[in-house]
Amino acid sequence: MRLYEYIQQGGTIMYILVLLNIIGFAVMITKFWLLNKEKSNASSIADKMGSKLKESSSNQDIQARIELAKQEVANYISQVEKGLNTVKIIASISPLLGLLGTVIGVLVAFQIMSKQGLSDPSYFAQGISMALITTVGGMSVAIPHFVGHSYLLGMLDSLEAKLEKEILSRVL
Repeated sequence: MRLYEYIQQGGTIMYILVLLNIIGFAVMITKFWLLNKEKSNASSIADKMGSKLKESSSNQDIQARIELAKQEVANYISQVEKGLNTVKIIASISPLLGLLGTVIGVLVAFQIMSKQGLSDPSYFAQGISMALITTVGGMSVAIPHFVGHSYLLGMLDSLEAKLEKEILSRVL
């Protein structure tokens, strides 16, 4: 059976999962690219932030300069982080959508069974097939998004640590 036939057999829930998968992978690819670019430009970013902080905090004590540097990095990281929550949401709701498809498929199977009995098991099997396909679809979308989200968070933490280290060395 081809992938398109599985998606068709899974019904509306599978189309939603496919759409979420496309959106999630687009966000993850964009974030991977952006974080790699930001990490390679960390020195120049740190130079800009460091010079800005030196001008504004030249008459402050060391502790105040450290706090300003950390706030500056946190503001920058929050800008870079935008969109990452979308990946987390997709990873979280995909199994639930798969479960919803499972429940709908079993419900359809039992409705068919109550109307027609088990004289033709192929009708009953369609509902069960829908239930299983949406479960697999939900998990197939969720797992790579969980992994991608975790990896992106690690990259973001690494960028934040690198920026903090470089900025503090310039400010102090």
